[in-house]
Amino acid sequence: MPDPWRQAIGGPPDRPLVVAHRGGAALAAENTLAALSAAEAEGADAIETDVRQTHDGVLVCVHDADLSRLCGDPRHVADLDLPVLRQLLPEVMTLRDVLAASGKLGLLLDFKLADEAALLRVMEDIVRSGAARRVLLGLRSLPLIRAARSRTPEIDILAFLDSPYLVEQAAAAGARWYRLWQGWAMEESVAAVRRANLRLVVMVGQPRSVALPEYPPFPVGEVDQDGLSRIAAIGPDAILLDDPRLLQAGKKSCPPV
Repeated sequence: MPDPWRQAIGGPPDRPLVVAHRGGAALAAENTLAALSAAEAEGADAIETDVRQTHDGVLVCVHDADLSRLCGDPRHVADLDLPVLRQLLPEVMTLRDVLAASGKLGLLLDFKLADEAALLRVMEDIVRSGAARRVLLGLRSLPLIRAARSRTPEIDILAFLDSPYLVEQAAAAGARWYRLWQGWAMEESVAAVRRANLRLVVMVGQPRSVALPEYPPFPVGEVDQDGLSRIAAIGPDAILLDDPRLLQAGKKSCPPV
C-alpha cells in the first residue's frame, strides 16, 4: 500500500519508523527544541508533539490542558496569553517554531483540541510552511478527521481514537494511519487495521496512571526491551516512545513493514 509520509521523510522501508514521543521526553524537557534536537541526533525518523491554543490564539506545543504537572501552576493553557505561558515554561515551542526547526524531520502533531476552527489554522500553518508531506496529523474524533480530509488530500491523518474498534470508521472518514496502544496491539486488532488498508502506529506504555492488568506496567511513552520485541513481532509501521535510543539496537532486526 502507498506510504506517502514514510516516503516524504525518507523512512527506510524495511523497519518501523522511530517516532520520539513528546519530542523525545527521555532526552530533554518534553516538547522543547532541545528534545527535538536530541531525538534527531539519536536517529529518530520523526518527533511527536502536542498542539494546544493559548488565550491569545497562539498554537503551542504543550501536552497537558493545565500546567500542574509541568510547573505546579493549575491554570490552563487556554486561559493564558503566550507571554505569560513563556514566563512559566520558558522553553515552550509554538507550532511555527517546531515547523521551522524540524527541517526535514517527520512531524506527528497530536491535535489536543475539539475546535475545528483551530484545526484549520493548524493545517494552514502546515501548508504555509511547506511541511504538508512530512506531517502526520493526529486527530481524536471522526468529525475532525472528516473535516481535515475534506480540506486537503496532501496531509496524512492518524486516527488517535479511544478505541481499537473504530478502524473501519476511521478509514471511511479519511485517516490513513491508526494508533493502537501497546495493550491493544493483539492479533485481532492489528488484522483489523491491515484489512482497512491503514498504516499502524503502536504507542508504548499505557494511558492510565494506575496500571491495568491488560496493559504493560509502564506509563505512557515508556517500554522495556521485551515489550519492544513483542511490538516488533507484529510488524508495525511506526513505534511511538519517549526514548528513541531503545530502538537503535533493534533497527536492523525489526521485521519488514
